[in-house]
Amino acid sequence: MNDFQLTAPFGGSLVDLVVDLDRAGLLKDIAANLTDITLNEKQMCDLEMLGTGSFSPLTGFMVQGDYESVLDRMRLQNNMIWPVPVCLDIPGLTAKNLEAGQSVALRDPEGFLLAVMHIEDIWKPDLRREALHIYKTEDTSHPNTDYLLNNTGDYYIGGKLEIISLPLRFDFQQLRMSPAEIRNMFIKLGWKKIVGFYTRNPVHRPQFEMTLRAMRQSGANILMLPTAGTSLENDFDHYTRIRCYREIIKKYPPDSLLLNLLPLDIRMAGPKGAVLHSIIAKNYGCTHFIVGHDHASPDPAKDDKSFYKKGEAVSLTQELSIEIGIEIIALQEMVYLPFEDEYRFADQVPENTQTISFSGFEIRNRIRSGRRVPGWASFPEVIKELKRACPPPKKQGLTVFFTGLSGAGKSTLAKILYSRFLELGDRPVTLLDGDIVRQNLSRELNFSKEHRDINVRRIGFVASEITKNRGIAICAPIAPYENTRSEIRSLIETYGGFVEVHVSTPIEECEKRDRKGMYAKARAGLIKGFTGIDDPYEIPGSPEIRIDTSALTPNEAVKEVMLFLGEKGYI
Repeated sequence: MNDFQLTAPFGGSLVDLVVDLDRAGLLKDIAANLTDITLNEKQMCDLEMLGTGSFSPLTGFMVQGDYESVLDRMRLQNNMIWPVPVCLDIPGLTAKNLEAGQSVALRDPEGFLLAVMHIEDIWKPDLRREALHIYKTEDTSHPNTDYLLNNTGDYYIGGKLEIISLPLRFDFQQLRMSPAEIRNMFIKLGWKKIVGFYTRNPVHRPQFEMTLRAMRQSGANILMLPTAGTSLENDFDHYTRIRCYREIIKKYPPDSLLLNLLPLDIRMAGPKGAVLHSIIAKNYGCTHFIVGHDHASPDPAKDDKSFYKKGEAVSLTQELSIEIGIEIIALQEMVYLPFEDEYRFADQVPENTQTISFSGFEIRNRIRSGRRVPGWASFPEVIKELKRACPPPKKQGLTVFFTGLSGAGKSTLAKILYSRFLELGDRPVTLLDGDIVRQNLSRELNFSKEHRDINVRRIGFVASEITKNRGIAICAPIAPYENTRSEIRSLIETYGGFVEVHVSTPIEECEKRDRKGMYAKARAGLIKGFTGIDDPYEIPGSPEIRIDTSALTPNEAVKEVMLFLGEKGYI
C-alpha cells in the first residue's frame, strides 16, 4: 500500500486486502480445491469497497459479533462506529456444506477468481430485525427492505478476506481511483481542505448551487463521489449519469474539483447511510462532507410518506463527526425564487416569497414522460444527456404483454397489433407469441410449473433486449403467475415502456373456442397441470388494460390498446 500523510477514520490506517503476486499464486492453487461461492453485483460491490480500503477499518465480511453489535448500537465490537451490516449472504443449501474454519473461493458470475475468504462465523440472521434496525421499516416499498426480505440468502458468513483481483470494471477506468490514490492526488495538488459530495443522481442546478456554497463555506475544493455500483429500479443508468457529471464539472471553477466513481452498493438507509458515506469520504481523505436534508433516502412511498424524518441524517452525522474525524456541512433544501432569478436555502427565504423547486425524482419523471424540464431546474447539457438516454415515449422501446387463459384471444390480438405497428413503421416490431417461442426458444421444455416460468422468463428477457434497443416487442404467453409477470415488468421498465394487457375472457368462453379439445382433455384428467383447470391462473391485480374478447371483436379490442398507447404518448 502506498504511503500518504492523511489517515483513515479514527486515526488508523487504510485497510489493504489485495495480496501480492506471490501470495496470489499460492491462493489460486489452494482455490482449486475450495468450495466456490459466486458473487452477485451487490456482493461484488462490497468486496471492492472492502478491498480498496473504502470500507476501512473492516478487514472482511462481518462476523456475527460485529453484525449484532452494529444492529444494536451502530458500533463494531471494538467500539468503532459502523452504521450498517456488510455481510456475505448465501443460500441454505450452500451453508449446509460449510463450517467455521473453512476457506471458500469467491468468484464473479463468469467464474473468475476474486478472493479467498477464511470463514470465522456462519449464522442465520433475523432479516426482519435487520430491516427495522437499519432501514426503520418492514415496508417492502422501501427498495432495500424489499431486497433484504425477498432476495437475501438464508445464512450469513463472516471472515477475513485475501483479495486476488478486484472485480473487473471496463468502463470509465480513469475515474476509478482507490482512496490511497485519491489521497496521493490531494498531496500532489497541495489540497488541504476537501469537501466530499456523494450522489446517486445527476447533478441539477440546486445541487450545483449547494456544492458551490459548501465549497465557499469550508474554503475547500470538492471531491465528487457518485455511485457507480448498483442502481435502484427507476434510476438513470450509471453511464448516463457519468456523462452528466462530466458535463457539470465544466461549470465549477477551474482546478477545484475531482470526480471519482464509488463502486458502492446503494443502501438507502437514511441517517445511517449518511454516517456510512461520511466514513467513506473520510477514507478518501475528505476533511468535510455535505449532508442534505433527505440524505440517503429513497423516493417517497406511494402515499408520499418519507421513510426518514427531515434533518435526522444531519443530526446523527453531526453528533458523530468528531469521532469520525470529518466536519459535516449541513445543507437545507435549495429552492428557486423566480422573481429574483436565484437559488436560496429554504430556511433563508423571507416569508410570503414565492418559491418553486423540483426534486431529482420529479425531474426524472418529467424526462421519462417526455415533458419539458424548465431551464431554472437544470442545465441544458445535462438534460440533453438524459433525453438521449431516455427519449419521450414515442421514441422509447416498448413491450406490450398480453396475458390470459388459453383461448382468451391473446394471439389474435397480438397479431393484429403487430400489423398496426408495422403499418406505422416508426420502430422495428417483434411478435413473441407463446407457440412461436415454444417452437424456437423453448422446444426442450415441458409444461411443468417450473418450465412454464422458464419459458415466460425467456420471453421477458428477449422482450427486454428489444425494448432496450428502442424496438417494440409484442408478447402473448399465458404467463399464469403474478410473481413472474412482476419480474418481467421490473426488468423491462428499466429500459422503456411496459403495458400489461389482461385478456380477461371467461373460461367458459375459452372452452367454447377450444378447437384442439385441450380443456376437455384436462377436465377428463388426460392432461395434468392445465392452466385454469388443475393449475391456477393468477389474475393480474392492476394491468394497464383489461379486455374481455367475448364482448368485443378483435379489431375493437385492439383499438382499445391503440387508444391507451396514444394517450400515454407511445404512438
